[in-house]
Amino acid sequence: MGKLDPIKDRLDPIREAAGETWEGLRQLAGRATHAITRFTHRGRSGQGEELDLRSAGWGLMAAEVFDDGKRIVVRLEAPGMHRDDFDIQVDGESLHVRGEKHLETERSEGRYRIAERAYGRFERVIPLGAPVDGEQTKATYRNGVLRVVLPRLESAEQRRIEVKQG
Repeated sequence: MGKLDPIKDRLDPIREAAGETWEGLRQLAGRATHAITRFTHRGRSGQGEELDLRSAGWGLMAAEVFDDGKRIVVRLEAPGMHRDDFDIQVDGESLHVRGEKHLETERSEGRYRIAERAYGRFERVIPLGAPVDGEQTKATYRNGVLRVVLPRLESAEQRRIEVKQG
């Protein structure tokens, strides 16, 4: 058994480092869960029926969340859309943004013609970390950026509850 101890002594730090790496990756995946947005690509048949053209894709719609104590401001990059393309809802401490993206550009450079298209339905849920006033929430869309301002709800006052003899 004496010969195995030096090997075990060398393998233990490797096992420990691998475990720490795996735990770090698991935590990163947990934090990034809401950063990835699913796009569902759809089209219409000759009879007007909606069809899936290809499987759902994933993309990154960059978002920033600011909290100044009185309000939470969310900015979401969504180029190529119109303000009417968004469906925005507040549910508890989460902001739900749904929409359908249609972006088509064409240009010519010398002998080349370049056509780019991005389309699909998406839904993004952004955790806010605090209760907000959905009635007073305001949203604007300008230059490809959706900006949602959500006033924070005043936290309920803490008070001591007296326990009476029953």
